[in-house]
Amino acid sequence: MWAFFERLLDSSMFAPHGICLLWEPQLIWLHVASDVVIASAYFSIPVALSIFVSKRRDVDFGWVFWAFALFIMACGVGHVMSIVTLWYPVYGIEGIVKAMTAAASIVTAAMLWPLLPKVLALPSPSQLRAAEVALAQEGMYREAEDMLRQSQKMEAIGQLTGGVAHDFNNLLTIISGNLEIADRCLQTWSEAARERLMRVIANAANGAQRAAMLTQRLLAFARRQPLVPKLTNVGQLIGGMSDFFRRTLGENVDLEVVEGAGLWQIEVDPSQLEAAILNLVVNAKDAMNASNAKISGAMANSGKLKIETSNVSVDEGYRQQNAGVPAGQYVLIVVSDTGSGMPREVQEKAFDPFFTTKQPGQGTGLGLSQVYGFVKQSGGEIKIYSKVGHGTTIRIYLPRAATAPETVGQSEAPLVGSSGSETVLVVEDEYDVRSYLVETLKDLNYRVREAANGAAALTQFDANPFRIDLLLTDIVMPGLNGRELADQLHHRQSGLRVLFMTGYSRDAIVHQGRLDAGVSLLQKPVTQALLAARIREILDKS
Repeated sequence: MWAFFERLLDSSMFAPHGICLLWEPQLIWLHVASDVVIASAYFSIPVALSIFVSKRRDVDFGWVFWAFALFIMACGVGHVMSIVTLWYPVYGIEGIVKAMTAAASIVTAAMLWPLLPKVLALPSPSQLRAAEVALAQEGMYREAEDMLRQSQKMEAIGQLTGGVAHDFNNLLTIISGNLEIADRCLQTWSEAARERLMRVIANAANGAQRAAMLTQRLLAFARRQPLVPKLTNVGQLIGGMSDFFRRTLGENVDLEVVEGAGLWQIEVDPSQLEAAILNLVVNAKDAMNASNAKISGAMANSGKLKIETSNVSVDEGYRQQNAGVPAGQYVLIVVSDTGSGMPREVQEKAFDPFFTTKQPGQGTGLGLSQVYGFVKQSGGEIKIYSKVGHGTTIRIYLPRAATAPETVGQSEAPLVGSSGSETVLVVEDEYDVRSYLVETLKDLNYRVREAANGAAALTQFDANPFRIDLLLTDIVMPGLNGRELADQLHHRQSGLRVLFMTGYSRDAIVHQGRLDAGVSLLQKPVTQALLAARIREILDKS
């Protein structure tokens, strides 16, 4: 065996390979250059494969990469030997290198072919992309399902809220209405009895007013309150309320109102916007009061409240920094305080109904939820930014109005009551509410016809037609609702003027949270002053 290797490695009987090329320099260096390039490439491939496998230990079939690296390395050594044999006839060594390369190729092929079905079963890049898209779509579907469940939950809450509000507001109308009648009757009593009863009635009326506010907050949270949007200048609205804010906050709270230049008009219900901002101001006052209570010797109710307004245009970059604010043009209202701030878990629940961090009896937990419902119903967005010990900032985005502001002329103050020649048809299915309305209208010197429902009203009119100056009707009634009754009476008497009443109306005259065009609505509970003013406003309209 040793003699065989000696003969194999003996190069004395062979001539260099360069002789075959006639020692032609061009041919020799062409071969050398080509083999150098090929060998360099072959040597770099195993290095790259080893780095890949060592850093990606999660890759399947890593051992195949190592076998392939050894095979490629042997191929590179073979090309190096091709260069050596141009000058040195060591063909035996070259043969051994080729034999080793052949063995490595057989081993690599033997491992690769059985592995081929498994490799083919691996997903291709296009399949991976398709799977990624499918996963993204599945995530979107699940997110949509979560949003749908949340929407359905909100819908259920809204229906419950609406039902409670409808019945509750009917009861409040009875309470407050009869209290008003009793108050008027008391004017003829003795002084002592009158003072006592007036005090009791005032307390009852205050309770009824608080209950009415509660139902309005419930409707606002559920986005079921009928809004009456008007073109509004936020700067003027807040400026007109600033003195009231200062009285509410007290002398020790520094109020700063910063109005942006050239504020755009927005289309919102101004009374509800006032209520929303007032809620934020009162919450800020409570937060600053709570913060001061934790500091020994701090001045009660001291702090700083800042209300800023400005125009903002939300683009894609701004939207990413303020998640949930769609692109568009907005008027931004920012209310900032120096109160105690909110931890993250409180911020996440701040808009939930009946959630409050105040002591029992100090709040219903409906303030911020009312603001949230109003802003959402108005097409806007609301965000909370807060840090414990560093105060709270609430940002309200309300969309810019698409129409130009209207010029409204000055009008004389409306008359209260009637000259006695105007007839009001009252249609209300709740007997006590109807009785209060009829008596109140008679006190205001109107001629009054009444009916318990829409069908009864049509029957009464058809049996003996009479001139109706105003139809005052509830919306939610058995049989014909108020809108359907008004439509039928319009066919019988053109130009009929209508004032709708409701404790809660979902879609008879309200769509997307807004009153239909040209519709007048009176929200229950109804008071004499409000009823008188609204009726005169409609009757005196040219």
